[in-house]
Amino acid sequence: MRDQEFDRKLGELLSQIETLPEDQRAALEEMAEETKSRRARVQGAIKGLQESLDHLRLSVKYLVFDLEATRRENAYLRRMLDEGKAQDNDE
Repeated sequence: MRDQEFDRKLGELLSQIETLPEDQRAALEEMAEETKSRRARVQGAIKGLQESLDHLRLSVKYLVFDLEATRRENAYLRRMLDEGKAQDNDE
């Protein structure tokens, strides 16, 4: 549910609660406010998770880049060793 829709429906709920007798109103208003604060906490948690996922994605990209560079360096060094051994055998 989008923020605007949630706010609209919560506003409608609070308007309907205001039409109730005073003794019933307080408990329902409290529940509505609790719902609103829970939604805010959930949205904060989701935002934190999204930031963590973004950081994880970036870290994985760096690790993949580093792995590819290490493989290239390893292949280059193996070629150098093989060429050195071939030269030693020729002599």
